Amino acid sequence: MHNKLKKYLPFALALSVAGVSATAQAASTLRMSHFWPAASGINQDIFEQWIDAVEADSNGELRVQNFPSGTLTKADDAYEGAVNGISDIAITAQGYTAGRFPLSQIVELPGVASTASQGACVLQTLYDDGQIASEYEDTHVLFMFTTGPGYIHTRDTLVEKPSDLDGLRIRRPTAVAGDILENMGASPVGMPAPDIYTSMQRGVIDGLSFPWEGMKVFRLNELAEYHTEVPFYSLIFVATMNQRSYDRLSPEQKAAIDANSGMKWAGKAGAVFNGLDKAGKQAAKDAGHTIKVVENPLDDPQWQAPLKKGIEDYLSGLEERGLTQAHDVYQAALAARQSCAD
Repeated sequence: MHNKLKKYLPFALALSVAGVSATAQAASTLRMSHFWPAASGINQDIFEQWIDAVEADSNGELRVQNFPSGTLTKADDAYEGAVNGISDIAITAQGYTAGRFPLSQIVELPGVASTASQGACVLQTLYDDGQIASEYEDTHVLFMFTTGPGYIHTRDTLVEKPSDLDGLRIRRPTAVAGDILENMGASPVGMPAPDIYTSMQRGVIDGLSFPWEGMKVFRLNELAEYHTEVPFYSLIFVATMNQRSYDRLSPEQKAAIDANSGMKWAGKAGAVFNGLDKAGKQAAKDAGHTIKVVENPLDDPQWQAPLKKGIEDYLSGLEERGLTQAHDVYQAALAARQSCAD
């Protein structure tokens, strides 16, 4: 018996090693890249929750390594990083890759969405319906979402009508919003979001256009005491995956990814941004700030002309570039807005 045991021991060890190797191969680690800080509510309440859900639904066969704060790929390189496999998953703003997602950025236009939840639903609907899907053929899209509307926040002056912007130096969030601000007489200033606080503190700018969420995250309510709720833009985001990384997953692993894709997580992300918007606005109220709300700005006698001009200029510009479906996509976004009402 002893000799027989010695005879079969190498075979048993080989089977054991093979089993361990198969288990190791079955468990895959995906690298996620995004630009939000690790301590932010967006990272913790959206991305970390997504990671937990994927790992649970895959019974531990999938692991996701989170690289926040642009530590794997910078914000403006994140999408290309997912295309090329530097990351397996990237979450970024489409606007950081200039000119690459022009039809998707129609959702950023004033009045398309009144909340982050509605914006996420509209954007995801346009993708699911094929209106903007061609812009993402080089990756495997997981889900999409948006900020809430970006409003006007100023340090010393309440903006009650467009002419009140005349001469004010306003940090512009997007090129389209910058054009609208300029048409109203403001001087748009481009700068990264982390630079806004010191620029306003030093008097380099008089105000900015930002969602309430950003006012809280970047502590800008400490400096801007006047707020005008007229929407100039929303910022759109995509969570997407390297196509080869997705294709090499097992059917069970793909099922875990698919179960945490699409409208389900667009809605979860929108709800988180809604909560941050409410907290940002409440902080301004608690500080005794002045808040002016412009109801239905696209129908407002004073605000509708410059806002509508900005919308039309953007859509016409796309058509001049050969994107003849631009107005159709815009109408589809407005139709989705109705079905995506909060």
